Amino acid sequence: MRLFCSVLLVLLSGLAVAKGLESRLTPGGLYVGKAPVGARVFYDNKEVSVAPDGRFIIGFGRDAELKQSYTLQFINGGQATVELNLKAREYDVQSLTGIAKKYVSPDERVLNRIRQEAEAVRYARMEDTQQSDLFNGFGWPVKGRISGVYGSQRVYNGKPGRPHYGLDIAVPTGTPVKAPADGIVRLADSDLYYSGGTIIIDHGYGIFSSFLHLSKVTVNEGSQIKRGQLIGEVGATGRVTGPHLDWRYNWFDKRLDPALLTLGE
Repeated sequence: MRLFCSVLLVLLSGLAVAKGLESRLTPGGLYVGKAPVGARVFYDNKEVSVAPDGRFIIGFGRDAELKQSYTLQFINGGQATVELNLKAREYDVQSLTGIAKKYVSPDERVLNRIRQEAEAVRYARMEDTQQSDLFNGFGWPVKGRISGVYGSQRVYNGKPGRPHYGLDIAVPTGTPVKAPADGIVRLADSDLYYSGGTIIIDHGYGIFSSFLHLSKVTVNEGSQIKRGQLIGEVGATGRVTGPHLDWRYNWFDKRLDPALLTLGE
């Protein structure tokens, strides 16, 4: 009977939704759960950080399996597995022309730079801090026409590229970009090969936001920033065809859809 009650409690708590940030059970989305007091959470063979109030986050990549599960270990030594069913989604295919050849097929001499920058970006997303503002949901860094969506397969000058993992917002160069939530700047670079001016912010519990192609970066690595604070300006740096903000989210190495995390402002 005690085990049954514990499992029931887990299932009910797993359906809990945090105020502001909500579960989006689909590839590119996330799950906001709430664990019983003292319970530990494990997903994909790794322990997940749990907030003091029991809330935790699990993120799903673009091509995540529709059947997901996580395990809770209780303070009394018992455990239970909670299953999650994701809703399938489809992605658009977009063709882009006019991209400089050096970005489609980089010269061998720049490949080492690209690898080093990719490692720096990966390292920036390794922190696992505990900050609570993200549970209030995320605001928009800029407002404008959506010119590119998450998950779409892009074809550059007729050559298929990697799927697009961001939300593109077409606004003029110089448009102020604001932080969507409190966080710590983990990367601030004005000239990455592909993404140009780039900022990565750690919002806590494995959630990181990224801002690409900026014309100006106005924050420094390690800086603590607040929701709504100016962090940079929109530009057309890196591999682009025009000025816009490429806005992205990660849960560690899982790429998330900004449209699913953002408050309807």
